[in-house]
Amino acid sequence: MPKFKFTATTPEGVRVSGLENALTVGMARRSLLARNLQPETVHEKRNILSLEITKKKVKRRELMYFSRQMAVFMRAGIPVLEAMEVMTTEVGDKVFERVLAEMSDSLRAGETFAGAADEHPEAFPPYYLGILRSAELTGNLDTVLDQLSDYIERDLEAKRKVSSALIYPAIVMVLAIVAVVVIAGFVLPKFQVFFASLHAKLPLPTRMLLAIANFFTNDWYVIVGVVVAIVAGAIALTVTSRGRELRDTVLLRTPVLGDLITTAILERFCRILCTMVDAGVPIPDALQVTGDATANRVFRRGLFSAREAMLRGEGLAAPLAATQLFPTAARHMFVVGESTGTLDEQLNSAASYFDKELEYKLKHFTALFEPAVILFVGLVVGFVAIALVSAMYGIFRQVKVT
Repeated sequence: MPKFKFTATTPEGVRVSGLENALTVGMARRSLLARNLQPETVHEKRNILSLEITKKKVKRRELMYFSRQMAVFMRAGIPVLEAMEVMTTEVGDKVFERVLAEMSDSLRAGETFAGAADEHPEAFPPYYLGILRSAELTGNLDTVLDQLSDYIERDLEAKRKVSSALIYPAIVMVLAIVAVVVIAGFVLPKFQVFFASLHAKLPLPTRMLLAIANFFTNDWYVIVGVVVAIVAGAIALTVTSRGRELRDTVLLRTPVLGDLITTAILERFCRILCTMVDAGVPIPDALQVTGDATANRVFRRGLFSAREAMLRGEGLAAPLAATQLFPTAARHMFVVGESTGTLDEQLNSAASYFDKELEYKLKHFTALFEPAVILFVGLVVGFVAIALVSAMYGIFRQVKVT
């Protein structure tokens, strides 16, 4: 728990100082007042560990539970501040515990619930804050918190599907790379010494294999240089703006993988926009927040251009179609929703459609990826076996002839 240095005055007028354990400055002040001490100065005593802790993000699962429980409290008529204090004692995440305590202090100071949450981007993503602001204006905060909880749950489930579908191919690929490195770096050099001692003429596959082994053994610095260059390139594609733009463009144009990434982005876009429209957030603001929440730069640029076109009075469906980022089925749903006033329902239908498409394409991706990895491993092992067996057979024939 954080520690706060304080100076305070006793009822007798004596000035005292010390340390107080509390989650926030406000809690430390209230603790001092409860001990009949009048606080003069209170500030946090920070160390390296506490600085690292405050940089952590709150897990989305914690935010989901918080939203659902807060909705229950509000529906039961419990005041927001009282509900926040209860949630502060029940939450398991230390970072989130402190966030909720600081929000309680802000509420006591007269801040709104959305305003207090706005001070903590480490816990509340932009779309969450945008929905909260609209919910406070419309007075349906409990309903919106339920909707946010449902959205986060669906988003976590979608990410779980992606992770579970990719983890097995990733493990197989890593094992394949390890197998190749072990064979080329440790096994083949032993055979090279053996073949050299026999002074035998080796077949072409064996000579190729030994050349690869020599490269791994003698020219390892080239491999290290290539790895360093790849890592540096990956960092450049992540840190720089042009690098991220290039990376996202290449990923979207990659066969099979690009289709999978596009479907995942569209599913998340429709979910967020549906939740925000259903909560009463103006569509231009919803598009702004949705664009900010989209990690892919190509989609972000397209959504911002659609927002600008919408502000010029061109509607929603036509600017989204003009980005050429949405398939025909989605564009049709947007047109129907805009023309009939059922945009939230159509967005929900589109999100469900893309969710099913994502699940199908994940299975299709793994169905293609796993055989490719197995084929790669089989070719490597088969080539090694052929090279060694042919060498052994050639040596046996030479010995037999002599």
